[in-house]
Amino acid sequence: MDNIQEMLINQGQKARRAARFLANASTSVKNQALHRMADQLEAEQDAIMAANQLDLELGQQQGLSAALLERLTLNPGRIKDMAQGLRDVAALPDPIGETITSSRRPNGLDIRRVRTPIGVIGIIYESRPNVTADAAALCLKSGNAILLRGGEEALNSNRVIARIISAAAAETGIPEGAIQLVDSEDRQAAVFMMKMHQYLDVLIPRGGKGLKQAVLENAIVPIIMTGMGNCHVYVDEFADLNKAQPIVFNAKVQRPSVCNAAETLLVHHKVAALFLPGMLNALKAAGVEIRGCEKTREIVPGIKAASSQDWEEEYLDLILAVKVVAHLDEAINHINQYGTGHSEAIISENYSCVRRFLNEVDAAAVYANASTRFTDGGEFGMGAEMGISTQKLHARGPMGLKELTTTKFIIQGDGQIR
Repeated sequence: MDNIQEMLINQGQKARRAARFLANASTSVKNQALHRMADQLEAEQDAIMAANQLDLELGQQQGLSAALLERLTLNPGRIKDMAQGLRDVAALPDPIGETITSSRRPNGLDIRRVRTPIGVIGIIYESRPNVTADAAALCLKSGNAILLRGGEEALNSNRVIARIISAAAAETGIPEGAIQLVDSEDRQAAVFMMKMHQYLDVLIPRGGKGLKQAVLENAIVPIIMTGMGNCHVYVDEFADLNKAQPIVFNAKVQRPSVCNAAETLLVHHKVAALFLPGMLNALKAAGVEIRGCEKTREIVPGIKAASSQDWEEEYLDLILAVKVVAHLDEAINHINQYGTGHSEAIISENYSCVRRFLNEVDAAAVYANASTRFTDGGEFGMGAEMGISTQKLHARGPMGLKELTTTKFIIQGDGQIR
């Protein structure tokens, strides 16, 4: 434990020094680094793939679920997407120095509120090694240093990706310490990060229930909670059912292992008998296990009964809970009771129902007639994301460049005294 603390304190000190440089780095310097990082990821694809294969083999030996293995997997297409994400971040406007508000006071003081970097950001994340590149890119462009602590299941992949991008950034003049991997499988490293308030300005945990609970119990660093996604799609009595079926199918099946995939389907009782048989048959044909309420099982016999636990479960797998509801109020109440504040959708052609849903559902992203799968920094035009914040302070929803900034007031006077 002493060695882990010593390593992290050393990394924290380096990050602090690097953050001072990054806070004043020009946009062109930061963009040059991002392009170099992207080029090197593609140039060293074979090394990344070899490291990832080691992680996958170890994961299979350790009995990781199919969903976790899918999140862990890198292939040429995903590496290309990772590199393109860095280029997309480079193409975005630099938020640092942006004037948010300005005013001139009666006493002649000019007051501006401008965006500045947060400083040093720590991120603890699980499974997905592409987060290593995404998080580093966003922090670099927003002028922040970063400490990356990935899950042990992706350690080999993260080591190679972090080595490539940190070396590429250094080639363009970015100082040592700007991008650092916490290279330890010991969970005490994550716990110690949660207490590094002298070095970390904010900690972003990105993972499941276990990580969330550990953070709540241990963190004295300010945190932005991300990740958990018990997402719902509600098919209203006024839904266009031809539109609803592909939306529901996409929300559940397109990539079930991610936090914006739907976990529960709610259907208005007036359309349930017409909609559910075809919908559930299509889902079952795609390998989805259905867990239904009593009314759902009456309409489509032979499916597994849903328990109360199913309404609050984030499966991250080809499993879907299904409930028939009496009205819009029941759907909204169910979502606000069991949802995690991530992404929720209504399928309806009724303007009043749509407006009520969008206004009354308490979540970071609410959709009308579209799949929840769009809650993503890239899809929202942010280039990439640090995660999807499900809390309400400072940042909510996909976290891009602006969400990684704070503000300062700049006041210019001409001898005024109070």
